[in-house]
Amino acid sequence: MKAFGKILGIFVLGLLLILVALGFALTHLFDPNDYKDEIRKLARDRAHVELTLNGDIGWSLFPWLGLELHDASVATLQNPSTPFADLQLLGLSVRVLPLLRKEVQMSDVRVDGLNLKLARDASGHGNWQDIGTPLADGQQPTTPPTAGNDGPQTPPARSERPMKLDIDSLTVNNATVTYSDAQSGRNFTAESIQLSTGAVRESSDIPVKLTAFLGTNQPQMRARTELAGQLRFDRVLKRYQFEDMRLSGEVSGEPLQGKTMTFSTQGQLLADLAANVADWSNLKLSANQLRALGELHLRNLDSDPQLAGALSIAQFDLRAFLDGIAQPLPATADPTALAQVELVARLQGSKNALALEDLTAKVDGSTFNGRLAVDDIARQAVRLQLKADRFNADRYLPPQSKDAEGQAAARKAEVQGTEQAAVASAGTTPLPNAPSKEAWSDDRLFPVERLRALDLNADLAFGQLTLKNVAIDNAALRVQSQAGLASLQTLSGEIANGRFETHGSLDVRGDTPQLALQAQVQRVPVELILKAQNPEPPLRGGLNLTGEVTASGNSQKALVETLNGNARFNLDNGVLVNANLEQQLCQGIAALNQKSLTSEPRGKDTAFRQLGGTLTLRDGVANNPDLKASIRGLLVNGKGAIDLRVLGLDYTLGVVVEGDKGDMPDPACQVNDRFANVEVPIRCRGPLELGAKACRLDRDGLASVGAQLLRNRVEDKIDDKLGDKVSPQIKDALKGLLKR
Repeated sequence: MKAFGKILGIFVLGLLLILVALGFALTHLFDPNDYKDEIRKLARDRAHVELTLNGDIGWSLFPWLGLELHDASVATLQNPSTPFADLQLLGLSVRVLPLLRKEVQMSDVRVDGLNLKLARDASGHGNWQDIGTPLADGQQPTTPPTAGNDGPQTPPARSERPMKLDIDSLTVNNATVTYSDAQSGRNFTAESIQLSTGAVRESSDIPVKLTAFLGTNQPQMRARTELAGQLRFDRVLKRYQFEDMRLSGEVSGEPLQGKTMTFSTQGQLLADLAANVADWSNLKLSANQLRALGELHLRNLDSDPQLAGALSIAQFDLRAFLDGIAQPLPATADPTALAQVELVARLQGSKNALALEDLTAKVDGSTFNGRLAVDDIARQAVRLQLKADRFNADRYLPPQSKDAEGQAAARKAEVQGTEQAAVASAGTTPLPNAPSKEAWSDDRLFPVERLRALDLNADLAFGQLTLKNVAIDNAALRVQSQAGLASLQTLSGEIANGRFETHGSLDVRGDTPQLALQAQVQRVPVELILKAQNPEPPLRGGLNLTGEVTASGNSQKALVETLNGNARFNLDNGVLVNANLEQQLCQGIAALNQKSLTSEPRGKDTAFRQLGGTLTLRDGVANNPDLKASIRGLLVNGKGAIDLRVLGLDYTLGVVVEGDKGDMPDPACQVNDRFANVEVPIRCRGPLELGAKACRLDRDGLASVGAQLLRNRVEDKIDDKLGDKVSPQIKDALKGLLKR
């Protein structure tokens, strides 16, 4: 047995020596460079590609089947003169014996200077579609492929166990991948690609590090990227994992206008192709100062992919973030608006839709809850269902332009000058002039182009909404907009103890925006509304109003100048602030008494129980033919107009002393029976902001009243003197003579 074992050992040793000697002879006596033509022919016949070997081929046989290719390129048979890939060096070694067990055991694999060129021609055909495709019968090189032969032929499925991979490492140096599309003119590049891995073995963690410079020409952008993590795959289970993935870099280019955005993201990636699912858990994302956490889950990868997940964005300065990527927000009245923004939401989506469900967003101290969705990304169909605790909309409105500021300052100066003269004179000076300065801005109001493309369905609610310095409680806004037609289904809310509700539409489909509104107001404090134009409103009281108006234009000025419609209003328990109505009445009665006032005018307010009438609006002018006001002991009738274009009023009032004949503030204006039911004329003209301070006694009208009172007094004397001594017909004749 010992002799047999010794003989067997000598035989095996001899066999190994023969194999080594054969390998040495093959590798040293056999030069593969002498067979380049045969290798190229083999590539054409079997792989159906055009292989060009410009450099030397180096190789080893045993125990490693080693190969080194220098300066090689590959092209399709259809276009052999234009390689889609070339490289400077490919080096690899494979153990020979494991190949017999269908196991690939490699040492380090190295690729230097790979240049992969992918291109789609003007007809939409990609050069990669011809890889591995043989020429059709009679087809000549450079001839476009025939129909039905656009892509590589897939080999028939095999039931054998897949080949097992075992590679010590993979290194790619200075690789480049380019893609060009002749149809769109777009180009994409990945340059200076550096890839290094650890041992590549199935079902084992594979350390991976990849760096590259990415670029595109439409728009021109460039990005530096670095990717690292642990790759794990199982081809039988079709399961791929990328654990501890970290992707970072920076982006610059035309959209950023010279600025740079740094970014990083990390997490755990999983793709299970057998179950058609993919997950990204422990997601962390940063872009400049933005920081986000979340997770993403994809289902139905093979049919209709569905997205689910969660997203949390920490508080950040949205204005500064967008400015840092050269996408600044429009200017706002408050330059610090949107400096504090944070968000938490669930994600749901599909191929053409994305929704933020159970959304909680905090914006500058306001909290919003609800849903934000794009139901159709292609159509930009936006859907909003949000409820906020409080929100100050004034902070986010566009600021006034320089022209509008100058216009407002000029009007303010005009009004202040008129007001000072009216107060100083206590209403004894001539009537103020009608205002001439424009009261409304000519700044562009509606973003017409955006509205025409907008597909919006919004349902918003606010615990408290501040708009034009007016606090609106329980505000609600529902609006739909599509193809340039916006329908205001409701805009409602509560102001103090009152309430309002508005419906309407905005049509921007034509050249000029068309606005239509219907409003109903109940017991809303009118002074809060007037504060939008005057911080010290001249009128207080509960406003009740119903009306409908139309207007056209794209500025405040244009809308007011085209304002048309009808309205009915009523003001309950109102007050004319710093009103001189009582003083005007006293002056009129003193004149009729032929006396002079001896007391100083009193500057207290004038209260009234009710004020109302109807308005007819034509081209920005509101005509009011039936004004009526009820003051204790007095009745005021009036008619006139309010020119909304310049916020000016022009009214004729008649003040009638009814039943209250109590003491007046001055002896010269004591009221007796003969003044009962006499209408004292008052004229009001000037800026609307002046209120009753724009009113003066109508001297011309007062002369007619005096004549009437004189006639009444003579008639009373006739009745007293003649009594029953003469017939009624004679007394009537005498009174008739007084009227001539």
